[in-house]
Amino acid sequence: MGCTITGWGKALPQLTVTNDDLAKLVETNDEWIVERTGIRRRHVATTETTTSLASQAGAAALEKAGLQPADVDLLICMTITPDAIIPSQACLVKAEMGLENAVAFDLNAACSGCIFGTDVASAMMEASMAGSGSSRNPIRNALVIGVDCLSRIVDWTDRATCVLFGDGAGAAVLSWRPQQPGILASYLRNIDDSQLYLACDTVYDSSTFPFGQGGAPAPVVVIAGLEAPENSGDAFNPFISMQGQKVFKFAATAMAEAVDEVCQRAGVSLDDVACIVPHQANERIIRFAAKKMGVDMDRFQVSIEEVGNTSASSVLMALADALDNGKAQPGDKVILVGFGAGLTYGSLLFQV
Repeated sequence: MGCTITGWGKALPQLTVTNDDLAKLVETNDEWIVERTGIRRRHVATTETTTSLASQAGAAALEKAGLQPADVDLLICMTITPDAIIPSQACLVKAEMGLENAVAFDLNAACSGCIFGTDVASAMMEASMAGSGSSRNPIRNALVIGVDCLSRIVDWTDRATCVLFGDGAGAAVLSWRPQQPGILASYLRNIDDSQLYLACDTVYDSSTFPFGQGGAPAPVVVIAGLEAPENSGDAFNPFISMQGQKVFKFAATAMAEAVDEVCQRAGVSLDDVACIVPHQANERIIRFAAKKMGVDMDRFQVSIEEVGNTSASSVLMALADALDNGKAQPGDKVILVGFGAGLTYGSLLFQV
């Protein structure tokens, strides 16, 4: 309590790719994609980078919070598609935004990144500000940014996955407001995914990217199916791979569990929650989870139609939509809930 969301923002690449555009690349059509995913279009980075999208979203969040770059004490970037291995994505964004006083680092929890990163930031803030004479760096304002350019790691010849993903960034400012409720509870979990329901190896391969050079840096390797080191028993896969049905089953169950658990921890009835902001992976997953929870779909923020699955940026982008369109109002209790590769999942309950 006391750690309050005071600003929010998002950023999308300029290029919009519709389902009809994808139908020119793979055997699919608009009706097939919408029926199975709820997605009609997504944005793809061509001139943009992970750094530029993150910086744009972060600047929007700071403006909403009425803060200057020098006011930020902590920056956490959640991403699986950094512009570089070193320095960290957060350090690149810190330099781009001029966050001279911010401690900056990355966090990778895949599509759950916004939940994990926001919880870590709030915990660090509470630890640093609790009591007087703290020996920790004081964190009065933290900036958390979820950002991914999934177009770098999508196989644009695979219709099972290329229709799902898009690029974008979402950001939130957390500020220390000891007299306000703020974040009331969190719930984070990992379970074994040795079967690799969701996976992508650490090699960029631009060979199937159909939209020009793209916003990705020069790929580390441009040979699809690069052989793994001798005796490893596997080959590198530079693209996202997914066992869709197994992910669907996991996701719906995980969302329902995370929502129930965070309400219990906060001592709040689900009936008192005005808005649920889920990871935007698939509209059918959201609908299935809503039915499992017994919650009307009107209480969910659904943004996937326009952006697709944007991984680590998804929840914070959808939160920005909910706060801007009035689905979440001042004084409302809101749940953020996400799931992703790892397998990871979790939730946050806060009061606007």
